[in-house]
Amino acid sequence: MAGRGKSLGSATAKKSASRSSKAGLQFPVGRIARFLKHGKYAERVGAGAPVYLAAVLEYLAAEVLELAGNAARDNKKNRIVPRHIQLAIRNDEELSKLLGSVTIANGGVLPNIHNMLLPKRTGSGPKGPGDDDN
Repeated sequence: MAGRGKSLGSATAKKSASRSSKAGLQFPVGRIARFLKHGKYAERVGAGAPVYLAAVLEYLAAEVLELAGNAARDNKKNRIVPRHIQLAIRNDEELSKLLGSVTIANGGVLPNIHNMLLPKRTGSGPKGPGDDDN
């Protein structure tokens, strides 16, 4: 069986590991490196740049998925839908700032009723400071 298996000279040969597995990431480091090179963001791309970018993207994805999963569980659902992603992003201050100008299809809006539209309370309780009838 010539050409199959290990040759005699490669007794210490080891299986190649992907850059994602070396970095302990799920996001594809090689694909991100290719996108950085072909996107012409710079003439040269360092070895650490795609690893760092993949780690940042993976962290953001995990954060959004965790918050969206919590929103789905709060609504007694097993499946994350765009509405849950919208609720997760808009209720988190930092993600809302990051994705402030992003529109999520079928996401809806945050439930909110303006105070002016709420019915006035009828006075059957102790008056607080500033509750003047004038």
